[in-house]
Amino acid sequence: MEKITSTVRFPSSPSSEIAMNKPTFFVGIDIASASFTASIGQVIGEKWMIIARPNEFTNTYDGFPSFLHWLGEHGANQQNAILCMEATGVYAEALAHFLVANRYPVSIEPPLQVRRAFKPARSKSDPVDSTQIAEYAYRFYDQLSLWAPRAEIVEQIKVLLVTREEFVSDMTGHKNALTALSRKVIRTPLAEALHEQAIIQLKTHIHTLEEEIERLIRKDPDMGATASLLRSIPGVGMLLSAFMTVIFASSPRALMFRSLSAYIGICPYEDSSGSSRHKPSTSRHYGPPGARKLLFLAALSLSTHHPVFHAYYQRKVSLGKSKRLVINNIANKLLKIMCAVVRSQTPFIPSYRSIHPTLLTIP
Repeated sequence: MEKITSTVRFPSSPSSEIAMNKPTFFVGIDIASASFTASIGQVIGEKWMIIARPNEFTNTYDGFPSFLHWLGEHGANQQNAILCMEATGVYAEALAHFLVANRYPVSIEPPLQVRRAFKPARSKSDPVDSTQIAEYAYRFYDQLSLWAPRAEIVEQIKVLLVTREEFVSDMTGHKNALTALSRKVIRTPLAEALHEQAIIQLKTHIHTLEEEIERLIRKDPDMGATASLLRSIPGVGMLLSAFMTVIFASSPRALMFRSLSAYIGICPYEDSSGSSRHKPSTSRHYGPPGARKLLFLAALSLSTHHPVFHAYYQRKVSLGKSKRLVINNIANKLLKIMCAVVRSQTPFIPSYRSIHPTLLTIP
């Protein structure tokens, strides 16, 4: 069967590559809001087949035990089965936590990754999707990663960061609306006053969220140490250090710079094919938007205020490079420094200069 190209991704929680023997049963789970549909596949001889037709269960804690009973009826258990589902946000969260608590190996895959593994189907339904996910788990078993819940404090900080981003977006909307109302010939004092009150209230909420984020980071010794190391780097403030601390705490693989750059969405990829197509390398802008935005703002600040990065920016622009491209390069350099600082557990040294290994003299 045709293999697909794997994409760089960090799971929503610490995970490890599957290190057990290939299981006998492959369970595909298609998640919806109120229910989920599951299918069980197995290789009998050399033939892949679905041995348990799609069955629907309630996506609640009351419905989960009946799902485990159904698995047991078909011989699937913790030792001989792998359960695979697509990443659907909060819809899959409760079931994933329940299965891991009952010691079932679970893999959560990006929906696009699963979709690319199959030719377009004539029809799309929950039963069809569940059988495809089961087959995907069988075909790409060696590429799956086991899912595990995040630490509670990491999950809380992530939620607070996302909530802050939402409040900032809401506040920007109120400010824009207030500016538009202030330019109208016929003014409406009540509408303007309500927008002003909303802005004040959102500012208070944002300040409260930032204080709670800092408190939670200081509460955990490891996360507090990581955040302190990151803040020793020029251009890295409280918010960027908090975002990166959560990413580093979510997966050990996040310390690999190239994978992290691709995950955040700032790694440039070549876009050319044949002799008639010539496009500049561009980043894909996938990944967490909050961390990407803060990295861009930090790089923009460094290009203006930091002597070394300002000189680099001026030199590259004078050579005809795009300003946006140079800022993206600075963001990658900053990210590389973050990985090095956290990996070495050493604060940023302003006078540090790396030495190419070939320049070292070996006695």
